[in-house]
Parts: sequence; structure tokens; C-alpha cells
Amino acid sequence: MAPKQNDRDARLARERLRAYQARQTVHVHKAKRRRRDNWVAGIAAIVIVALAVGTQLLYFSAGPGAAKASSSAQPSASSTASTVPPKSLSEDRTWTGTMTINGIPLGVSLDGAAAPQAVASTVSLVQKKFYDGLTCHRLTNGGFYVLQCGDPQGNGQGGPGYSYGPIENAPSDNVYKAGTIAMARQSNNAESQGSQFFIVYEDTTIPSDDAGGYTVIGQVTSGLDQLKTQVADKGVQGGGSDGKPAVPTTIDTFTLQ
Repeated sequence: MAPKQNDRDARLARERLRAYQARQTVHVHKAKRRRRDNWVAGIAAIVIVALAVGTQLLYFSAGPGAAKASSSAQPSASSTASTVPPKSLSEDRTWTGTMTINGIPLGVSLDGAAAPQAVASTVSLVQKKFYDGLTCHRLTNGGFYVLQCGDPQGNGQGGPGYSYGPIENAPSDNVYKAGTIAMARQSNNAESQGSQFFIVYEDTTIPSDDAGGYTVIGQVTSGLDQLKTQVADKGVQGGGSDGKPAVPTTIDTFTLQ
């Protein structure tokens, strides 16, 4: 009986050893998987944060309206379908008028002396009623506070058929005060301005890139509080901080004199 007992004990010991080894293997596998999952989750978190920050930075480093795509991606001067209006059209004077957005009359003042080329282009487009009926396709509210308008395609890709430069009248401290009206452009490209512009509805710091800042053409002189309450404060579609306004937004009319 003793040999049989010894055999049974040995068999049981081997089974216990195999079970222990199996548990250890599972434990080691789970530990490795936890480390891998934690690593992946950490990388994902970093990517999400980077994207959240980068979305806002890219929006302005690539030209306001260029975060999702090159919103100011208009034709280059060498392939324009239209001629860039001459600076002389700005008359080096102040232009005043009304930009009506969603029925909200915004008093505006454009400085033709400070930004002659950009104001000449804007005046020309206004006189042709180019802006009437165009949407404001983009709103940001996550550190940058702007409403961008003036794209005939309504997706951040369109323009007037020409592009121009240089950058004019950009703030030296990169601070764009509430009420500022400035031109959108491509990243690092001072010659890519067209018809797209943005209205700053709260003080916003927009970093310069290699080309400089953004051309300030003028100011909203009245009605900004209504625009903020009725459009900006309603947020972005889907609850994000950068995208189409939750309230569909359209330029009804734009007049200057």
C-alpha cells in the first residue's frame, strides 16, 4: 500500500504544481495586460488632450476657420478667377455701415487707412452684395471667442476667387479685443486672405505664426451684446468648443458708406 500511497501523493503534488503554475501564468498575463491597457489609456488621454488644445491652436495658427480644414484655402494670386481690388478703393478713410446677422443689426466701422488692401477688398465685396445670404460657418468658445463668416461654400473652404496680402494692422500683443473684425488666412501665409473674416465677441489672444498676426479691418460698434446672447452663448453644435454654431447663423445684409 505504501508505494501506491506514494504514487498518489506524487500525482496530487504534480497536479497542485500544475494548477499553481497555471494560476501564475494567468496572473502574469493579466498583469501584463493591465500594464498594456494602462499604457494605451495613458497615450489615448494624452492624444485627446493634445487634440483638444491643438484644435483651438490650429484654428488660429492655420488661420481662423482652418482647424477642421484649411478654412481660408482660397485660390492663390497666380490662379485667381478675379482681380484683387486696388488699395485705392479703401480711400484711406473710415467706412461705416451695418452688418445684419440673424436679424441683429451690427454697427461696423472699417479703417481704410490702417488696412487699405483688406478694406478695399471688403468694400468691393460689400458693394457687389457678395456677403448677403452667406452663413457664419464657425464658432469657437473654448479660450478663443470668435464667429467666422464670409465663406460662399459654407464649409471653411471658399473665397471670392482671389487671395491677397500682406497682413495689415495686426495687434503687436496678439490680443484681439471684443468687437474686432479681422481677416482669416492660411497658416504661415500672409497672401492667403480672401473673403472670410471673424468677429471677436470676447477678448481673445491669438498667437502669431511665421507670417505674423491677423489683419484687423475694423470694429463692431453696436449690437455685439445681442450677437453674443443670441448666437455665441448658444454654443456649438454637438456641445463642442469649435464648430458650426448651434444656432444657424446667416449674414442677412452688409452695407457700407
